[in-house]
Amino acid sequence: MSHEPLLLGIDAGGTSTRAVLTDLRGECLGYGVGGRGNPVSAGAERAADGVLDAAAAALSAMRRSLSDVSLIAPAMAGMRAAGSPDWLMDRLVAEGFTGRLVFESDLLATYFSGAADAFGYAMVSGTGACVIRVRDGRIDGTGDGLGWLLGDRGSGFWIGAEIARAAVVDLDGTGPRTALTDSVLAHHGLARTGVRTAGRWLELEELVSALYAHPPIELAGLAPFAFEFARTDAVAAGILAEAGEHLADTLSANLQGPGPLVIGGSVLSRSGPVRDAFLARLGDAADGLAMRSVGDGAVGAAMLAIRAAGGEPDAETLARLSETVAAFR
Repeated sequence: MSHEPLLLGIDAGGTSTRAVLTDLRGECLGYGVGGRGNPVSAGAERAADGVLDAAAAALSAMRRSLSDVSLIAPAMAGMRAAGSPDWLMDRLVAEGFTGRLVFESDLLATYFSGAADAFGYAMVSGTGACVIRVRDGRIDGTGDGLGWLLGDRGSGFWIGAEIARAAVVDLDGTGPRTALTDSVLAHHGLARTGVRTAGRWLELEELVSALYAHPPIELAGLAPFAFEFARTDAVAAGILAEAGEHLADTLSANLQGPGPLVIGGSVLSRSGPVRDAFLARLGDAADGLAMRSVGDGAVGAAMLAIRAAGGEPDAETLARLSETVAAFR
């Protein structure tokens, strides 16, 4: 039996968790998926379940257990808000783990899923939006990621919130007509009534009540409507263009030279109006950026595990991990 250390990179997300079992060379030896792994959004017990389920699935490929793993590197958002790491360490120890637990940033995992360069940038534009500048393999600068109330400009949430506002001002008669309105109404099980109450359309009152009845973050579910009507509706096109400009402004505030730009999240990864506006806003600065999109941070979490174990993962390691992880998916 090989005595080479076994490492687990964990991409612990708000909706699912991915675990990569690797060695120091960057050979994926197992891959597993679990449930929600972020304690801030899922709660400590449920998040620990998600991490352990993903780890167990990854280890099963080699018929190994947590007692055989020397280091685990979970990459997740909001670790400061999560407080002590005991919520996970206690559960791991109970399953036989005796190694090191090293928490990493989910944005750093995104970066190393698409680049091995010591300097570069990563931008996530999904439900939220944030950018980091990476120097010497660590986070050197951060932009946005300030949450739905104060930031996340250009994110899926931001787009959804703008769509909701557009529908409301359309029905209120204080904004332009838009095809988005009927989609927003239907999304909430509503329709135009032709009835006015207290001087307003009844459907406006119903929509406002429905919007306030749900957690604000659920507004991100409206974002696809903007992409659906982008070619035929000026309001939808304007929202997406502004989203791209916001993302470009966040990146520009952190630019300090050319390098790779690794993109995660569906908003900016796809070609179309958001990316077009993003590139137009960046102007000549875009020429120095090698843009690469990644689906998640699983490969990067494994790269971070190798780094934490004393390895020096390079472009060859990244290529090997990417290829061998893909074979397991």
